[in-house]
Amino acid sequence: MRPKMQMFFNKIYSRVLSMPTLSFRRAAWLAFLTGAIALAACNQPDAGSGQGHAPAGEKAASTPEAGEKEHSEKEFKEAGEAGLLTLSAEEIETAGIRVEDLEMKPLADQVVLTATIRANQDRIAHVAPRVSARVDKSVANLGDTVKAGQALAILDSLELGEAHSANRQAQSQFSLAKADFERAEKLKADEIIPEKDFLRARSEYEKARAALRAADDRLRLLDGDHRASDQGSTSLFPLRAPFAGTITEKRAVVGELAQPDKSLFTVADLSNLWIEANLFEKDLSRVRLGARAIVTVSAYPEETFQGRLTYISSTVDKETRAVPARVEVPNPDRRLKPEMFATAAIATGGTTSALTLPQSAVLLVNGQSMAFVREEDGFEPRAVELGEKVGNRVVIRGGIKPGEAVVVAGAYALKARLLKSQIGDAD
Repeated sequence: MRPKMQMFFNKIYSRVLSMPTLSFRRAAWLAFLTGAIALAACNQPDAGSGQGHAPAGEKAASTPEAGEKEHSEKEFKEAGEAGLLTLSAEEIETAGIRVEDLEMKPLADQVVLTATIRANQDRIAHVAPRVSARVDKSVANLGDTVKAGQALAILDSLELGEAHSANRQAQSQFSLAKADFERAEKLKADEIIPEKDFLRARSEYEKARAALRAADDRLRLLDGDHRASDQGSTSLFPLRAPFAGTITEKRAVVGELAQPDKSLFTVADLSNLWIEANLFEKDLSRVRLGARAIVTVSAYPEETFQGRLTYISSTVDKETRAVPARVEVPNPDRRLKPEMFATAAIATGGTTSALTLPQSAVLLVNGQSMAFVREEDGFEPRAVELGEKVGNRVVIRGGIKPGEAVVVAGAYALKARLLKSQIGDAD
């Protein structure tokens, strides 16, 4: 009978532990204990049944049935205290446990939105050559921080080589035409040559100068560098970063042909990021451009990032029935990354009252947000319903009432003890 009784007790034990409050659990255990004792008394054998009499002078607990009853009574008593963590004053001090009375406090009213971090689209560039060219050398790597004008790759273009040749030819013709014109000016001043020869020399000079200007412009349009021509590398030219930033994409492969319509690098200035979110119609009247916003990300749960609401769309998305909005956040240390999920709390300018706790006071236990409440005999783990985050605190919407003493420091020590007790119960 003992294994069956044990299984029965374990089932009742688990059901009582699932009750919401300590008072309910104690009442349930008391009722069940009373019934169990009565049932055990009814199952006691008669003195003359012949099933074995206790020796004189020994306690009734020496029989198996009495021992089982005594063991069950002890187990029920311990189970009645299950869920309530009892610590001595020394243990509380060692764990650094500190409690705070939960009370309604004024809170800045805000609209909380789920958002995604994006690169600032005004400070992002897809870098591609202006002319077809083959990648001769890749200089920059993915993730590198580059300066404005820094070479990202060296390209080799046949068209650029032809432009350099045409430019050198134009320079030569210009030098010759200029010398002829200067000589004609002197001869004209001495009235040695006729007017028509002077005009012809000046016309040739003007044409050579225009041809040289056109050759220079074409070379400049093709990303040409006059210094390369001077050094003899007429077909090679560098692909440069348009501004300082970080390389977020790289498609440059040595030996492959690069085209003007396909970027080889994407350079983004990540010192200022966009936090893109959707405003619901009911919240449109509550927010204004320029409103202060607090951004939080799961990567840094104890930190907040300050920003401003800089954009509210003029149209409503017909599918989501929401209005796209954008918060700009400075990111000087590059800790925030594009495509991270974030929460943006936009201030409305009003105030409200709410129950709040430090985020460190709310822990995740078996997938449930919980806080520890100080009771007369110990600390009770309490499931809580959370609201939005406000700085390093979180709004409590249910599970704890105003005036109750909640653990705000040392909660991790209580969580460890709770998990240890649960493991012991499972064994």
